[in-house]
Amino acid sequence: MECYTCTGDFLAMVVHLEDEAATERLGAALAMICPPGALIYLHGDLGAGKTTLARAFLRAFGVSGPIKSPTYTLLEPYQTASQQLFHFDLYRLGDPEELEYLGLRECLDGHAITLIEWPERGHGILPPADLSLTLTQHPQQGRIALLEAPSTHTMQELTVLAKQIAM
Repeated sequence: MECYTCTGDFLAMVVHLEDEAATERLGAALAMICPPGALIYLHGDLGAGKTTLARAFLRAFGVSGPIKSPTYTLLEPYQTASQQLFHFDLYRLGDPEELEYLGLRECLDGHAITLIEWPERGHGILPPADLSLTLTQHPQQGRIALLEAPSTHTMQELTVLAKQIAM
């Protein structure tokens, strides 16, 4: 793990994920520090682990039963005893304007936590993320997660989180 300052006001951290279990631990750990109303972008190629991370994140919030990928539905809503969550997958989005028909504004009400896979497909409509996570597959190194946050406070929480994942 390493921390460094990026351009502008964003801070970034790289976390090496040895295997799928490490990706799941990252997702669960992110859920532990995620405040209500957070908007999280998940970037990465097909098969990079975005949905694996999202499932672990949702499970950590207490979502039970099947958690299906919203690849075809574009949106899957979840309600737990304590939190409303939305999981978007914009891979098949034809036009960013379609997000209005999906109820994006209602999802970003400041209370629900929203995960968005393939956020670049909603460019021009989506607001800035509270956390942007990019997963990359590397044959020799497993996965690499690049976490970018706009605030020092968020990055401090992510640093503590990364240490927990490494254990």
